[in-house]
Amino acid sequence: MQTNTPPRSAMRLTRRGRIALVATGAVLVGTAVAVPLLILGHGKGGRPATLVIPEGWRASQVYAAVDKALALPPGSAKKSLAKAAAKLPDDARGNPEGYLFPATYPLQKKAGPEKLLARMIDTANEKFNGAPIAAGAQRNAMNVYQAVTIASIVQAEAATAADMGKVARVVFNRLERGMPLQMDSTVNYALGRSTLRTTESDTRIDNPYNTYQRMGLPPTPIDNPGEEAMRAAVTPPPGDWLYFVTVRPGDTRFTADYAEHQRNVAEFNTHRKKSTGAASP
Repeated sequence: MQTNTPPRSAMRLTRRGRIALVATGAVLVGTAVAVPLLILGHGKGGRPATLVIPEGWRASQVYAAVDKALALPPGSAKKSLAKAAAKLPDDARGNPEGYLFPATYPLQKKAGPEKLLARMIDTANEKFNGAPIAAGAQRNAMNVYQAVTIASIVQAEAATAADMGKVARVVFNRLERGMPLQMDSTVNYALGRSTLRTTESDTRIDNPYNTYQRMGLPPTPIDNPGEEAMRAAVTPPPGDWLYFVTVRPGDTRFTADYAEHQRNVAEFNTHRKKSTGAASP
């Protein structure tokens, strides 16, 4: 059983194939998380009739979208959470991350943000606390909140729905072997950004969401996962995978062999350089 992880400077578990070999001295700038407003139809007076919350949005994105949809000052939705009549798990400690369920929500006339957020949380509880999610979590010796946390990582890391189960298995395998998860997605969450590349200095930040420095799962989910990610988190396929990298779109490679992973990473870097070069004037 493997209990040691190769040096951090050489190995990186990445979201969708992002920088898997650290480039020493690289100066990389993070990209702010965009918050588009997704609507379906309009009510009277031009007000949106419904609000679509996509899978994988963070709570901060949901708050911003609710404020925009209801024409409220920025920060209003977040402040209204305390008034929302919805029950979060005790482990969440009042943090709704992971429980603002992605779906399409009607915007009722004169409804405030607290009712909209409460509906999202209630929907999450209905989805997560019934079979098969709750039973699957118990079968894997974890509680539902831990399953949601794993699902949020799966949602952020998997390049396609078909990859979700394998990403979940990588998480389980690393936890069982006492290996750090080393996921860029959790570092991005800690830094409040979304970027395709992560510097080595980023992985050294002192933050509970830094899974390069902290063992185990992050303290909360890192986004709001959808049903496919939840299913993957409680029913991952069998496999011994410990590493993965998306060499090119549609070609994510999972392996338990570090040497093979290095070869995959080298191919990814070669492909990335060619793509960058082709795009250059």
